[in-house]
Amino acid sequence: MPLLDVFGISASGLTASRLWLDITANNIANLQTAGRPNDPLNPAYRRKVPVFAEKLRQALDSPPGRPSFNAAGVSVAAVVEDPSPPRLVYEPSHPLADPNTGYVAYPNINIANEMVSMIAATRAYEANVTVLNAAKDMALRALEIGRG
Repeated sequence: MPLLDVFGISASGLTASRLWLDITANNIANLQTAGRPNDPLNPAYRRKVPVFAEKLRQALDSPPGRPSFNAAGVSVAAVVEDPSPPRLVYEPSHPLADPNTGYVAYPNINIANEMVSMIAATRAYEANVTVLNAAKDMALRALEIGRG
């Protein structure tokens, strides 16, 4: 794999990590968004989770000869909703409370899990920046050797 292909691979990781961080921030921002239980017109916000997919398989399935490592890296294949049920809180005076039970549906978001997700996304971003800087340094040193 040529040295310069590392830039594309690292850039795909940076893009995926940033989207992961954006999704996590959106989940935290909607932590207190209320909905009515079992009401399709006023549902509670559902936690979103990114699904990552490797691009290496596409690169290895390329025609014989040199594999196309431009397609290597990672991508966000989908953003799915967490299927766990919403958190029900008894608040009979809330405008979105179920008239029969008095419960309000809140998102299925746990702030501790979101903070862990945010830290993991940040660490993944930092790791890709480190790879990008190391590849840049290697390319610069190769140019210096070429100048001789």
